[in-house]
Amino acid sequence: MTRTIAAHTGKATSLMAVPMLDERKKSISCGGGSGHSIACGKESTAGAMSQRACVFCGARVVLNPITDAFHIIHGPIGCSSYTWDIRGSLTSGNDLFRHSFCTDMNDMDVVFGGEKKLARAIDQAVSTHHPKVIFVYATCIAGVIGDDVESVCKAAEQRHQIRCIPVQAPGFSGHKAQGYRLAGDAIMALIGTRPFPRAKAHGINILGDFNLAGEQWIVKNYLKSLGIDVVTGITGDSNCAELMQAPQAQLNVVQCAGSMIALARRMEADLNIPYIKVSFYGIEDTSTSLVHIAQALGNPDIVDRTKRFCQFQINQLKPIVKRYKSQLSGKKAAIFVGGGFKAISLIKQFRELGIQTVMVGTQTGSAEDYDVIRSLVHDDCVVLDDATATELEKFMTERGADILVGGVKERPLAYKLGVAFCDHNHERKHPLAGYVGVRNFAEEINASINSPVWAYV
Repeated sequence: MTRTIAAHTGKATSLMAVPMLDERKKSISCGGGSGHSIACGKESTAGAMSQRACVFCGARVVLNPITDAFHIIHGPIGCSSYTWDIRGSLTSGNDLFRHSFCTDMNDMDVVFGGEKKLARAIDQAVSTHHPKVIFVYATCIAGVIGDDVESVCKAAEQRHQIRCIPVQAPGFSGHKAQGYRLAGDAIMALIGTRPFPRAKAHGINILGDFNLAGEQWIVKNYLKSLGIDVVTGITGDSNCAELMQAPQAQLNVVQCAGSMIALARRMEADLNIPYIKVSFYGIEDTSTSLVHIAQALGNPDIVDRTKRFCQFQINQLKPIVKRYKSQLSGKKAAIFVGGGFKAISLIKQFRELGIQTVMVGTQTGSAEDYDVIRSLVHDDCVVLDDATATELEKFMTERGADILVGGVKERPLAYKLGVAFCDHNHERKHPLAGYVGVRNFAEEINASINSPVWAYV
């Protein structure tokens, strides 16, 4: 099953030195013009041990940062392990979202149904915690036995006169991206579909920033200094009252396209709010995004102020980047992250530091994302969608990667191979967004790659 693809040079670039499933071949390619288009957005290949998370995971990570919401997981207790402590979302107010609640379905519930148990759980949550809104997640077991979660939530709304929104997210019904879409539907159910008069619209909504390590606060401070109002973040450090104001925004800016593009399109169709894609990772993308936001709002004074602000920040960072580039130039990086937008920004950040990307993959990237990725990397860079641990290990070894950027699942793999690691996932506790994030990222990459520990591995 070893596969080769002809590069522009006429040479053959080996993609696999170990057997792989035939179904995976279309999802693995080379950069530049040397490979085929990436097959993506489909179900994980059976038997391939995908790195993807489940539907419930996708829905929970999007909705969880709503600070005054109450989340009930209708399923076995194991599902509740996916809670606040593995997503570093910070709050400036209510911390109810830090708690995880579960109906703890057992064998008896599987036999006789869990609807009455769920109804009692909702009643208890209302009487004890007085939440503003309750999200109820139907997980795999609830989906298998056919519990009518929607009817239970509807009845609870009538009893308690608060919003109780079902999220039909059995993990087996798709993959993480499907959970993102379900979370977007739940948000629309909360904020409604009544358009706000465009003549009165003001400010922006930030979609897809979950305030990891306070990153949304950094971006909001930039925007405030430029005279740009933020109506709400969806969903970082947000609350129900703020989210209800979202239809008043003049523009939606989408930071994480993988998790929020479907919601952005719905808000454009239903609420007449246009959107643009942005990224606040790295000097290039942060500066470009701030300028694009200012231009989209159409105020010439703000555009001019933004350009001057960005140039000042760039000048401040030049000596820092130059210092670290002298220590990192020539190194090789591997990337495996959740969404395509982050992978694209990371390629650019590594390039700023003189580091070549030799492998890049995502869990939920789109065909458009992969086209951009392949245009940014060299012909011998491996580009892959929904990778397995075996594939990551083999490509990192073959391409001689010095560092892997990934998440909690990839960390042990990197250390096992004696490769440096940078945590760019949602459980980290230090900001990597904005201009301050550029400094933090460069420091972490340098400290990890050039650590003396590798001399003993």
